[in-house]
Amino acid sequence: MTRITEQPSAHRHLEQKSIAEITALINKEDQSVALAIEKALPQINQLITAVVTQLKNGGRMFYLGAGSGGRLSVLDALELPTTYGIQKGIVNVVLAGGVEHLAEAPEEKEDEPETGWQELVKEKVSPKDIVIGISASGTTPFVLGALNHCRASGIPCGCIVSNPDSPIAAQADYPVEVVTGPEFITGSTRMKCGSAQKFIFDMISTTTMIQLGRVKDNKMVHVALINDKITDRAVKMLMELGSIASYDTARAILLEQGSVQKALDSIAASSSKK
Repeated sequence: MTRITEQPSAHRHLEQKSIAEITALINKEDQSVALAIEKALPQINQLITAVVTQLKNGGRMFYLGAGSGGRLSVLDALELPTTYGIQKGIVNVVLAGGVEHLAEAPEEKEDEPETGWQELVKEKVSPKDIVIGISASGTTPFVLGALNHCRASGIPCGCIVSNPDSPIAAQADYPVEVVTGPEFITGSTRMKCGSAQKFIFDMISTTTMIQLGRVKDNKMVHVALINDKITDRAVKMLMELGSIASYDTARAILLEQGSVQKALDSIAASSSKK
């Protein structure tokens, strides 16, 4: 395979450039990320379709990764119970070194080929679930070893990689190859590769939540009422979707029911009885 992610940067003598020159060059490089993702949309769509199918049938999704990509997947998974009101444990992360050591970034753990699978076994992973391996290089032992075991155990798996024809993609049922090219700083895959991974995580989780009915129109009708800002937003959402003129009335119904969707269901049930 060709390790495009390790190829030399197209930009030389960066230490001699001004701040304005550096930021302009980084911005130009970043503009290529969306175009690289566009080429991979058919692969991304196949992966999301598989995720939706597994979750609709009672399964779970596991992001499995190391380094920057793994840490970014933690951020994606953490926000879903609040944003979409799903139960914790439906979308999970197995991170090299452990999610509990996120800030410590124990990079050496990514070289352990059996640890990822051992962590999945602890979570009682099964063919009902789906595992998405994350590796810019496409060769990370932590990810590759786990996907090997997944395939042998009949567990559906996808991947997000940034090099073509990688070993990890070869083990994935739903490979996503987003080739963003050499990094601005040679080998620093937290940059364009990381940006691409973040965009794709957003696509996977958002599209999946919409397909699972966690969105109405373009509204987060299952959002958890965790603070004043979100509660205020939810009240206004309920006023619009439920045709309620009074803020205080909408707020009272919302707080009684616990979410916008439950409030709408309650209003609809009341109306049907009349």
